[in-house]
Amino acid sequence: MAGEATAQRAEATLVRAADGAVTIQLAGVWQLHRGIGAKAAAIERELTQNGKPSRLGFDTQRLGSWDSALVTFLARIEEFCGTRGIVIDRAGLPEGARQLLELAASAPPQSTAAAPQARPPLLARTGAAVLRVAGTGGSALEFVGVVAIALGHLARGQARYRKVDIVTLIQACGADALTIVALISFLVGVILAFMGAVQLEQFGASIYVADLVAIGITREMGAMMTAIIMAGRTGASFAAQLGTMKVRQEIEALETMGISPIEFLVVPRVIALVLMMPLLCLYADFIGVFGGATIGVGMLHLSFTTYLKESAKAIYPSGVLGGLFKSLVYGILIAIAGCYQGMKCGNSAPAVGECTTAAVVDGIILVVVACGLFALVFHVIGI
Repeated sequence: MAGEATAQRAEATLVRAADGAVTIQLAGVWQLHRGIGAKAAAIERELTQNGKPSRLGFDTQRLGSWDSALVTFLARIEEFCGTRGIVIDRAGLPEGARQLLELAASAPPQSTAAAPQARPPLLARTGAAVLRVAGTGGSALEFVGVVAIALGHLARGQARYRKVDIVTLIQACGADALTIVALISFLVGVILAFMGAVQLEQFGASIYVADLVAIGITREMGAMMTAIIMAGRTGASFAAQLGTMKVRQEIEALETMGISPIEFLVVPRVIALVLMMPLLCLYADFIGVFGGATIGVGMLHLSFTTYLKESAKAIYPSGVLGGLFKSLVYGILIAIAGCYQGMKCGNSAPAVGECTTAAVVDGIILVVVACGLFALVFHVIGI
């Protein structure tokens, strides 16, 4: 039994020839559980002690069964010889072992630590940022064009959507938003009236607080604050809904059935928000004027009737209609931003949160930029 165990033991013997070549004779069973970790170190010591050989070969005539232990041993020997310029001859190895060694040699080396990367020059970083912005802008313009085509199909009665979805979305964009719009509009009216009262009281012109609030709310603040509220509320909702549908592959299912996701999902949301924004703006104007009246009556001791009459004199149809037109455009921008971010959402849960945040940010930025452009245009045309 002892002789049989010895015969099965893994052995590696180094044999030197007269011409300076060496041969490693492999015998026995080379398997991981045989404990062969020290054999490579012993061969390396023998190769180092008696001078550098010209060539290294292998003799596997007495080799038994083997597994990755043999390949690991051979790879270590080849690495040792490669650093010292010793030529390796694999002809005596089993075919399977040769193929595994070739495969290991062809694999790219993996570094244990990430190599530090040089920071690109400023011009390269600037160019990359410009390309990213241009790519995003091109994608957004393409989405706007697709939505415009879908709205054209709707106008011709060719769009495929559910009317009940529009009714549901109108309630979500309109009636469900009345509370938050009323609260913010009331507070904005109060703030405008208080700031005006502090200054106008010094000149005995407290009555003109009503003019300040009425003009500020109807021309700018009513539409703008309503738009910001809807960007954070409805625009985010649109992005989250469409992003979740993208993750669940519901949008791909619509495409598979031959239904345009833009017509079925985006168009109803755009219509609902565009219809509700002017109504919400008009509602915000009324609540904002009422908020200013609380300061006029409570702090300036004006009668409620006097305050309302002064507000009515300051409000012009062009100002009110201009605010309603702004709210209409703001609604389009918010709906487009929310739906665009939702449709381009990635297929993961974190991507839904990212697209929702991006929808809010994009919506608010678009509203503020549009507000500035409207102020310039209205000043030029005299409204």
